[in-house]
Amino acid sequence: MSPTTKEVAAPKKQGRLKTFFKGVWSELKKVHWPTKKQLINYTCVVLVAVFAIALVISVFDWITSTLINLLLNIA
Repeated sequence: MSPTTKEVAAPKKQGRLKTFFKGVWSELKKVHWPTKKQLINYTCVVLVAVFAIALVISVFDWITSTLINLLLNIA
């Protein structure tokens, strides 16, 4: 009796999945994880950058809306 395609495919899938996770684990071992101090510094840099960009966008929005209101009030 010959095995069906499902019976043959199941071990292949499990083998590929196991190989995949072994590869993922070996790559995670190579990652250079930041120290706690570096992580805090990087987080502060990101927060300051987000705040600065939000401020620039807010000022630009305020200037644009003020100019539009002035133009609509003239007409």
